[in-house]
Amino acid sequence: MEPLGIDDIKQYIAHRYPFLLIDRVTEWEAGKRIVALKNVSANEPFFAGHFPNQAVMPGVLIIEAMAQASAVLAALTLGKKDDGSSLFYFVGIDNARFKRVVRPGDQLTVEVNVLRIARGIGKFTATAKVGDQLAAEAELLSAMRSATKPEAGA
Repeated sequence: MEPLGIDDIKQYIAHRYPFLLIDRVTEWEAGKRIVALKNVSANEPFFAGHFPNQAVMPGVLIIEAMAQASAVLAALTLGKKDDGSSLFYFVGIDNARFKRVVRPGDQLTVEVNVLRIARGIGKFTATAKVGDQLAAEAELLSAMRSATKPEAGA
């Protein structure tokens, strides 16, 4: 299918700067797989406090980038654009492993494959690589749920 730029991605998930962690989708096939890119910049807000003398992208944010790519894939598979009525929540992780640090200047390539999607719940396998080196891998679970609006004055 056609690649997706940042404006396209924002049509499918509610994340925005500074927490939108995928910049582009280079490949996708509904119900099967997605490949997304994250350009890791020295200007990322987390680098100021996460090992500031040895900048390393936090592993939880690498996992979050994989979860966001899986949410985009689920939304594309279900034909569901973000209209504010529902969200894809990250609800589970299994077998997460970190193999390589990710530093400013790296380009993270996230590949997610569908194990199954049924009744708004998706299970995926995901990898994040820098070049041909594996940075992280995990099995992810997401669920589409109704979005609740915050109370007035909250």
